Amino acid sequence: MSGDETIGAMVEGEDTSLLIVDDDKPFLTRLARAMETRGFLVETAESVEEAVAKARANPPAYAVVDMRLADGNGLDVVAAIREKRDDARTIILTGYGNIATAVTAVKLGAVDYLSKPADADDVFAALTRTAGERAAPPENPMSADRVRWEHIQRVYEMCDRNVSETARRLNMHRRTLQRILAKRAPR
Repeated sequence: MSGDETIGAMVEGEDTSLLIVDDDKPFLTRLARAMETRGFLVETAESVEEAVAKARANPPAYAVVDMRLADGNGLDVVAAIREKRDDARTIILTGYGNIATAVTAVKLGAVDYLSKPADADDVFAALTRTAGERAAPPENPMSADRVRWEHIQRVYEMCDRNVSETARRLNMHRRTLQRILAKRAPR
């Protein structure tokens, strides 16, 4: 879709307020600019506290929320938006995709769950998708090695970056885990 078509896709008179919440300032700025060119009235926040305050003061019709923020969990923002506006279309963005949090996000009212890095076209498509419409499968799905690496990273983060505890939970030798953590993420 070109920029003209995407703006035309928005319904005239529709509430196009959009709250974008992410603690990655360059990504937040780029996405906000891209969504403005697609016809949204964008408001941004860099923390759970700031986002919840903005959501309660002026509940948006749309929201894009990062799962992990410096001061907490993006699901708290989704819940705050849902409290004030149950028709809001919310999307969760995360670098740590897993099924449990995707299910929780949907139960709290999120309409989609996108893995980072997601581009503006993916975000726009998810926000404007109709209820029965299904997302197309990804052209470049994660490899099995990448899925394994993501899982290890998620457990490592959950264990507050404690290698010994992570190795114990993953039933893995500590040195093996250290070698995996020292490598770059597989493609």
